[in-house]
Amino acid sequence: MKFLTATDKYIARLVITPMLAVFVIAASLLVLDKMLKLFDFVATQGGPVTVVFKMLANLLPEYASLAIPLGLMLGILFAFRKLATSSELDVMRAVGLSYTRLLRVPYIFAIALAALNLLIVSYLQPLSRYYYEQLNYELRSGALGASIKVGEFNSLQDRTALRVESSRDEGRDLQGIFARIATGEGQVLVISAREGQFFANKENPDTVILRLTDGQIVQDGPGVPSPRVLSFASHDLPIDLPKIEQFRQRGDKEREYFLPELLKMGWSDQSSALAKAQSWASFNYRITEVVMMFLLPLLAVALAVPPKRSSSALGVFLSIVMVVAYHKVNQYGQDVSSLGKIDPMLALWGPFVLFAALIMWMYWRIAYVPGGQPIGALETGFAKISKRVAKVFASRHQRPADAPEEGEAGAA
Repeated sequence: MKFLTATDKYIARLVITPMLAVFVIAASLLVLDKMLKLFDFVATQGGPVTVVFKMLANLLPEYASLAIPLGLMLGILFAFRKLATSSELDVMRAVGLSYTRLLRVPYIFAIALAALNLLIVSYLQPLSRYYYEQLNYELRSGALGASIKVGEFNSLQDRTALRVESSRDEGRDLQGIFARIATGEGQVLVISAREGQFFANKENPDTVILRLTDGQIVQDGPGVPSPRVLSFASHDLPIDLPKIEQFRQRGDKEREYFLPELLKMGWSDQSSALAKAQSWASFNYRITEVVMMFLLPLLAVALAVPPKRSSSALGVFLSIVMVVAYHKVNQYGQDVSSLGKIDPMLALWGPFVLFAALIMWMYWRIAYVPGGQPIGALETGFAKISKRVAKVFASRHQRPADAPEEGEAGAA
């Protein structure tokens, strides 16, 4: 007897296409939403544009851990909905295939994707989150090569103010330069130049050379009876780069720890009560998110089959709402339990048990109760509301039959 029959392969083809489509769409929407914020942030900090794509790449594991369960559930839901609306599901049920037997292929997908998601939340997501924070820190501190903002005064080392009118050649060629430098002795140098270029200093990597062309230097301060003015054809101005502190080690936040590290912290007697609460909250949050994936095929089937002679898509909408709502409840449970206000087992596994009981009841209704519809009442109410809304919009666009024409009214 074959483990996978032709029916199983057919169901696999129906599942995989919408599953991949939903995964790509969900991940793309999350990335695009974050991309706009990152572009604005990087532009404000004056960093290179390429850092945006590096930061987005480090956010992909986090977004994948959200998109994978959603893609799995909607892929199975759309596949069984197609079988139900085309009456193929009735034929399969008539030849003796139960819902449990038809879920063999969906559960193969669920097991594989749950293992992938466990790998992501255990190792990839903590690492990528740490690298994202590192890029964020380097961007703020200037380690990524913050650019000189054109048309604005730029402060360098709190003693140098630099303003550039315009730039060419990706910032290597500057025009209309004004600089004000305060020395340690209290003297002030005001420099203006027609153009300038930055050069690296091989002798001192912490300093760059700004070579100025066709300008003037005005020197003033204590010990100078009157301001001195000096014209020059070329002048090298050394500028000290800001000192960049080394970024912290991984583990400043609990979401940067691997799962084994969270367990070690939770069991360690040297950890504080707050650290234990945070580690157990993060550990249980990740585990519940992965374990919930094994219930998604049951939820998808329970919401995929509409009532007879109905094509309502209420189940699709309700499935998304339920999964997103459970995810938000889980996040709230993690936040509360990480503060030590409630036990993580109760805050995270309590909603899981309730949600699992609801899913099992819904699946039992659709699979083992003749004519059972877990959301039958909602389907009926949704159909009535849809018909009333359609009538309201139709009446607004429909012109009364006895209404006179505009020309006829004028003639009368």
